[in-house]
Amino acid sequence: MKRYMLEVAYDGTNYCGWQVQPGKATIEGELNKALSDLLKQEIEVIGASRTDSGVHGLGNVAVFDAETRIPGEKLKYALNQRLPEDIRVQTSREVASDFHPRHCDSKKTYEYRILCREVELPTERLYAHFTYRKLNLERMQRAATYVVGEHDFKSFCSAGSQVKETVRTVYSLTVEQEEDLIKIRITGSGFLYNMVRIIAGTLMEVGVGAIEPDEMREIIAGCDRGLAGPTAPARGLRLVKIEYIHNVIKIHKKM
Repeated sequence: MKRYMLEVAYDGTNYCGWQVQPGKATIEGELNKALSDLLKQEIEVIGASRTDSGVHGLGNVAVFDAETRIPGEKLKYALNQRLPEDIRVQTSREVASDFHPRHCDSKKTYEYRILCREVELPTERLYAHFTYRKLNLERMQRAATYVVGEHDFKSFCSAGSQVKETVRTVYSLTVEQEEDLIKIRITGSGFLYNMVRIIAGTLMEVGVGAIEPDEMREIIAGCDRGLAGPTAPARGLRLVKIEYIHNVIKIHKKM
């Protein structure tokens, strides 16, 4: 039995998130179905990030165990022929049998996109959050500096989350604008439930003047969800990439 890793891109519009849910279409469910059909054995993938309903992915990671003669790097071609057109495996490879995508040190990068203009653009309606309110980029950039570092991010975690530890490390957080599109890009060791979307919602409140940039420091210190801004809509969020540290996915050498 060998372990294989997939890097998966998907349009999350028509799916109820990554994780399998009874009677609902999910990314994980489609991967399981396609792999089981291809390899003629029951396959269940393990995903690195359980993105929510409507969230998109450019580089989510999943692993599975199987017996197959198909070379690891060729699996993506056969698999993509069986997947819906809104899910595509970008890379496939054999990895070490003990590699687990959620238990190894990694850096995750997410991007939140905001279309800021007078009238919506139909081509962006599924991939960016639209607002007609003017956002002050400089204010948002100043507020973003307080988020970088190791903090207790309880203020940016949705109520009802079962997680016990709310301390996370954010390595970088940038706010940039290209014409009418504002991109909030964040890289961290891991994220709490809806953490990125709440940070995006809070930065938008800073951008319109409802929250002062320096208040971001107090919001973090307060460890109270009620202090932060609203949870931004899912459609604007995409998982950009997952980077594993110390080359932990290297295949063990055969004796």
